[in-house]
Amino acid sequence: MSPGAPPADLTFPPARDDFSVNGRLSARHGGEAVSARFNWQHHGDVDQLEFETPLGQTLARLTGDAAGVHMTLSDGRVDTARDWEVLTERALGTRIPVHGLSYWIQGVPHPGAPFTYEAGTDPVVMRQEGWNIVYSGTLQATDRETRPARLVLTYPDVELRMVIDGWQ
Repeated sequence: MSPGAPPADLTFPPARDDFSVNGRLSARHGGEAVSARFNWQHHGDVDQLEFETPLGQTLARLTGDAAGVHMTLSDGRVDTARDWEVLTERALGTRIPVHGLSYWIQGVPHPGAPFTYEAGTDPVVMRQEGWNIVYSGTLQATDRETRPARLVLTYPDVELRMVIDGWQ
């Protein structure tokens, strides 16, 4: 299928309002790069993300909703911002669109924004809000559904690679 608007009969699994996911990520922004393990709790409009070193030492805990986000670093320093992108840039060196990512990590586009989708290919590619999201592999999330196992998200001068270890 060529890139473009998705076909009318394209369906996605329902996006979950509540989930817990953990895994590993690497983020690159320009010449800066970081690798971390992550644990993400998503409950409606409230998100909590914890980033750890590959050996398990906490790097940062981020918690927030539409009203704002705060981050606690491993040394106890606290920082706040109006949105996720500003705070993830401070924590990881790159802006991560947490609102969109809460849908993309589930393998679905977020509502209210146009997207393109290349189905029937391996890997599967979705494009939304300037991000390219490449999916490969699936992981059993519940008895009835699978979700993406690996994602590569790219945006000009940014690359975020995620490997999902577990869904709840």
